[in-house]
Amino acid sequence: MLNTRTLGTQGLTVSEIGLGLMGMSQAYGTAEERDERESIATIHRAVELGCTFLDTAEVYGPYVNEELLARALGELGSAARDRVVVATKFGFRIENGAMAGLDSRPEHVREAVEGSLRRLATDRIDLLYQHRVDPAVPIEDVVGAMADLVREGKVRFLGLSEAGEQTIRRAHAVHPISALQSEYSLWERNLEPRIIPLLRELGIGLVPFAPLGRGFLTGAVKRAEEYPEGDFRRGDPRYQGENFDANARAASAVRDMAASKGAAPGQIALAWLLHRGDDVVPIPGTKRRRYLEENVGAAEVSLTPDEMAALDAALAPDKVSGPRYNERQMSTVDR
Repeated sequence: MLNTRTLGTQGLTVSEIGLGLMGMSQAYGTAEERDERESIATIHRAVELGCTFLDTAEVYGPYVNEELLARALGELGSAARDRVVVATKFGFRIENGAMAGLDSRPEHVREAVEGSLRRLATDRIDLLYQHRVDPAVPIEDVVGAMADLVREGKVRFLGLSEAGEQTIRRAHAVHPISALQSEYSLWERNLEPRIIPLLRELGIGLVPFAPLGRGFLTGAVKRAEEYPEGDFRRGDPRYQGENFDANARAASAVRDMAASKGAAPGQIALAWLLHRGDDVVPIPGTKRRRYLEENVGAAEVSLTPDEMAALDAALAPDKVSGPRYNERQMSTVDR
């Protein structure tokens, strides 16, 4: 069973490793490859293993990922809801089954949360994130609307995703923010200079998504063009051309260390994150039980200070080639 960690200073306790559900409904692989029964079985196995921090969003699907989680928990019986921490996100305008821009207007925040509550078949969201910062709406207005939902008992704790320094400070001044979700891993270190020190100054936890470098750090990767249309990795700059070659060389350090310790490469990458501080809770995504079990096993992997330093050096920012997103996707990141 996994241990627990605390995010923020408001009392949010979660499993030390969470489960990202996005890939069960979109982004990786093809629709034909998705297996709802295996996805539900993976959620059931996660709860059994104590991996009870479950991350979804209204835009995953859209909508169907939240419904999938509700079905999985429903099959476990009414007591299961109290055993898990459900995190979801709002912040996009969804039209004709697709994202159509940002929308964090206060009235939309309430509308989105009411929709998530229905789809999740629950009376409260444990952790509600703004999915992306909306430059058209002052963050004070957004967090004010989120705080109203806390007071009404529909939401327990608040979070932000991919927010920048000033946004985090301004948001936290309106209502305590318990967690920032952002991409962070051996593969992507952009939070280290300024964001992580700020989070620790304010007492905000960090929830890294894509902690396995979108799969690159596991070693089980192909070039961008070998993935099917619709797979996120097909358009990922780090999977393309010379970037792929450089990144494969850098990531070999993770595979080498894994071999020396009798662990899987992904376990080394997750263990590195767990060793970064007790306020860090990664949420690796998977839709299969065997990978879930491997990820959970990372909690048993110990890294010495020398091993941590070796990994830091091997995957320093100047060793990773290419931006983490394309230009359009980067435009939604608040920094």
